[in-house]
Amino acid sequence: MRQAAIAAVLAAGCLACAATPALAQGSDADTIAELRRQLEAMQRRLEALEARQTQAAPVPLRAAAPTTTPTPRPAPAARSAAAPRPARSARPVEPAASTATVPATPAPSPEAVQEAARQAGREAAIEALRSDLPGIAFRVPGTETQVRLYGFVKLTSWRDFDSRNQTDAPAPALTPLQGSVAALQGGDYGMTARFSRFGVDTRSETGWGRVETRLEGDFGGGPPTSNNAVFRLRQAFAELTFPDGDWRVLIGQANSLWNEGLYETIIDATNLNQSFIRQAQLRLTRVWSDPGSGRTITGQVALEAPDTNYVAVNGLVTPTQNSDGSASPAINTAPDLHARLTWRQDGWEGVLRGMLRQLSINTSGTTAPAPQGEQDTLGWGVAGHVRMPMRVIGGWFGPDELVGGAFVGQGIGRYLFGNSGGSDAITNLGLPAAATGFDMEAIPTWGLTAAYRRFWTTQLRSNFVYSWAKLDYPDYAAQFTPGSAAATSLNDQLQQVFANLIWSPFSTLRADGTVDTGWLDLGIEYLYTRRDLYGGAAAAMGAGGIGHGIQNRVLVGAIARF
Repeated sequence: MRQAAIAAVLAAGCLACAATPALAQGSDADTIAELRRQLEAMQRRLEALEARQTQAAPVPLRAAAPTTTPTPRPAPAARSAAAPRPARSARPVEPAASTATVPATPAPSPEAVQEAARQAGREAAIEALRSDLPGIAFRVPGTETQVRLYGFVKLTSWRDFDSRNQTDAPAPALTPLQGSVAALQGGDYGMTARFSRFGVDTRSETGWGRVETRLEGDFGGGPPTSNNAVFRLRQAFAELTFPDGDWRVLIGQANSLWNEGLYETIIDATNLNQSFIRQAQLRLTRVWSDPGSGRTITGQVALEAPDTNYVAVNGLVTPTQNSDGSASPAINTAPDLHARLTWRQDGWEGVLRGMLRQLSINTSGTTAPAPQGEQDTLGWGVAGHVRMPMRVIGGWFGPDELVGGAFVGQGIGRYLFGNSGGSDAITNLGLPAAATGFDMEAIPTWGLTAAYRRFWTTQLRSNFVYSWAKLDYPDYAAQFTPGSAAATSLNDQLQQVFANLIWSPFSTLRADGTVDTGWLDLGIEYLYTRRDLYGGAAAAMGAGGIGHGIQNRVLVGAIARF
């Protein structure tokens, strides 16, 4: 282009010379100089134009749009001499500037189309069944309901070394006394799988919010020494979470708000200072959460099923059973009122629990000793614990935890069966002092627990626990017949020690520093229990009796979760 422009300038100069012969004849040097000046000016303009084109961004070429205009066919004579034409392609015609050839894409076979359809159907079915719940769970197609199956298989084996205590769930309050027949026989061995558990959870989205249900049971309802385990209902409830997610309402049978498993054990028993009651209730829950700080505070209140238990001269009396088989004087007049406040943040946990109960006796129309009448008393309890992650002291502790808990109250023996054997109250019915009117008192009790959970590795951990409890009674309790069921049911103090070693080969460490123990636990555990009787040796079996019981037990266990 540049050479063509220069040639055009030179041609124009020559024509100018021809057109002005006088100028050419007058001064050839001036003409040549003028032409040189015009040529240099033209060269500068061309260089400036090239510079501007170089600085401008290149414009990408656009692919030619598909067109329905057929490609022009060559003339017959030319076509006969040309090479054979390739088959037509379904792809758009490439731009004329492109010389690349694109291979034709073969059409899929009918079998491939069918397999793709089947795969798409399988993926759609899997997606339709996919659940947000953990474990064995699925979504019911065509509904807003999800279902989960869960549970575990558990085998426990134990050996006692002090007295024969033929149960896989020994309550500290019922430890055989030294000098009793069970102690004279010595310890024995046992094995059971009756505490294996299964349950079904559901979750449904409704116009009122999310509804969750649970139906759970195990086979711990029969005798502990029988292989013919009896199914028992543990939990059966429905809970509605309102759309804002802060309020929940529960109806049905569930764990009591007083329940608290402070530490981990292999044994399936109501251990000292612990409660594992499940009963019918109406519960309201409010949650306050702060995602920024990770803090969650949960407040709960519940009306729970009552069950008044008292001890008299003939032993323990419950609402459904009198010591002589007649109608029971133990009366339920109002539900138990429970409240609970839970705080959790960064591995810390603080819990405060409380309850109020109405305990009543009505001897009218029963075979209870005279006089007939009615007595009421108030039961109450307060408990709390703090769980501290040991990493706040130093990172070398890893996921270790330290737990400390305490409780105090009166008339709460049913919720602490391991301490009292179930006695809430005591009465002097049947004693001479009750001839003109009987008394009933709620039994005062208090206790302490300390536990340390040590992770030797992510897969290997231990729990070390010490618990102590105390109960108190009115003076007339000393008048119960020594060695009787009433006298030997009144515990003064109790102590319990746990130490275990649990291996979970599939444990993993979570991002927050806690441990997911996985689906399998294998462990060994040592348990020491001592109970001291109210009244000591005199209450046990007279002056020659021994007023305490001691039990040493070693357990091994395996649990496989699903």
